[in-house]
Amino acid sequence: MTTPLVLTDIVRTFSDGSEEVHVLTGANLSLNAGELVALVAPSGAGKSTLLQIAGLLEGATSGVVTIDGVEATGLSDKERTMLRRDRIGFIYQFHHLLGDFTARENVALPQRLAGASYKDALARADELLDRLGLAHRRTHRPGEMSGGERQRVAIARAVANNPRVILADEPTGNLDQATAETVRDAFLSLSRDTGLSALVATHNQALASQLDRTVTLKEGRIVAL
Repeated sequence: MTTPLVLTDIVRTFSDGSEEVHVLTGANLSLNAGELVALVAPSGAGKSTLLQIAGLLEGATSGVVTIDGVEATGLSDKERTMLRRDRIGFIYQFHHLLGDFTARENVALPQRLAGASYKDALARADELLDRLGLAHRRTHRPGEMSGGERQRVAIARAVANNPRVILADEPTGNLDQATAETVRDAFLSLSRDTGLSALVATHNQALASQLDRTVTLKEGRIVAL
């Protein structure tokens, strides 16, 4: 089985006027199948930049991103988009659901974009929402749901296309403690049951402690904690 995510010597440098800011200076990480890894580091250390690069949303200055055995370097924009669509799921601090769509429609949308029939996409959406305790909310729009419910819908959307890897950026960061625990437990249960791999950037130590291992960013490189 191929490794879901490999980051090799990732460098990311930004220009700030006449100065160069070195955010990532040779970051390396291999995410194994079924492994959940916490990325814990102070604000400004480069966590979000690393996730953006890993998710093929941003290019590295140098280095190689390999998703499920496919090197992203040199791929066309269309090929990167398809690789991202089919093999990567994203969960953000803010849910980014479409406000005019119901919960099941939000979860069905990425499946439709990947070519699933409307019927199959809705069936898969209902299955995931049921699994996350949201059967009673499937026809509700985001504005009719609580923050924790919206975030669980976002989790369902992220896994709808059976990705090889989930990239989560502070998935409980916008929630109160009790709600964060509910979302954390839902995410962990779904991940363990389905064998997902995930890289989770978080300040939540309770969440990090439940994952398989924890890494941090030190001077632009990934090191174990």
